[in-house]
Amino acid sequence: MLSEPRSGRLTAWGNALLAGLVSPDEAVLSMVGDDAVHRVEGLPGESGPVGLTLALGRLRTLGVTGLRVALPAPGHPLGLSGPPDFNARALDAEEAVVAYGAPYGLVPEVSEAGPAGDVHVEVLWHCLPVREAPPADVPSLSEAERELAEALRDATEVLSRLDVAGSGPVAEAAVDAYRARAERGREVLAPGYPPRAVRVLELAQRVGLLISVAYENGHGGAVSASEMAARGEALRPVERTARRAQVAAYNAYVEERER
Repeated sequence: MLSEPRSGRLTAWGNALLAGLVSPDEAVLSMVGDDAVHRVEGLPGESGPVGLTLALGRLRTLGVTGLRVALPAPGHPLGLSGPPDFNARALDAEEAVVAYGAPYGLVPEVSEAGPAGDVHVEVLWHCLPVREAPPADVPSLSEAERELAEALRDATEVLSRLDVAGSGPVAEAAVDAYRARAERGREVLAPGYPPRAVRVLELAQRVGLLISVAYENGHGGAVSASEMAARGEALRPVERTARRAQVAAYNAYVEERER
């Protein structure tokens, strides 16, 4: 949760590119981020993997007018619409991009190459058929914002009770990393998105930060197995709310166009 998913970057900047709001070079640079290269395989009409610019151009000719995000987890097919094969691959990757306007979806396969200290990350997006249906369990922006405000209170209360919030070097480093990323990533949603979507995404990432602190900052005050289990039980619905809000924010561009 501390950094945006690759599917989020591809969706946000892909939507901006499809709308003609950014240049192909700017869009691809933002989609790739710190990775070495992204390519897409399985596109109709292409015999092998192609770059993102060509891939998005091909999807446009196939009828794609927008992109959505899916961030599924076991028991929660968030943002998916089927079929089972696509859902299974998306669940394995924990993310996917679902096209709007034509029945296609993209699932990332991430690989690393190079020696320690000089590792290059390459991403191969697999283009697969999807079912044209409303995505599962995606709230509206207003619903997501309301749920996040409650989730933030819940997460803070749980972390304070379990003595894992806001103290220690790991927590401090996490907060510093979030603040630095927030300053760098003001346009993470790309041109064309409503301000409310940016606000919802930033709040979702803040909630995600608190959850990450809880799980990465040792056991805190949860010294027994039962207390650790209770912490996980308390944080799971908060994490679910944050993921739903992320999807709502990334998908806001398409939802606005539908209205």
